[in-house]
Amino acid sequence: MSDFKMPDLGGLMEAAQKLQGDMAKVQEELARKTVEASSGGGMVSVTVNGHCEVVSLTIEKDAVDPNDIAMLQDLIIAAVNQGVVKAREMSQEEMAKLTGGLGLPGGLPGMPT
Repeated sequence: MSDFKMPDLGGLMEAAQKLQGDMAKVQEELARKTVEASSGGGMVSVTVNGHCEVVSLTIEKDAVDPNDIAMLQDLIIAAVNQGVVKAREMSQEEMAKLTGGLGLPGGLPGMPT
């Protein structure tokens, strides 16, 4: 006789539903959590939420030189890119807490990759 046991599908479904609910809560929390990044020694600062959306941008007066718009553009791009990287790291850390670092294939729905 075999020792094979059928998996508890009811328990598995409950666990999946709980995980889905917990993921929705984390997504809501990530929309409220923010990270800050800057470039040019703080001449350009950006705040990005956990969904990788820029929620604020500050440009110091000294960064605005009408004769060098390219420098300002570079500073903005650098600050935004740094903010997005920090937001992704924050999101990944929060989701890893939830999933226990399961390393789900293809990422998680709604998560920036």
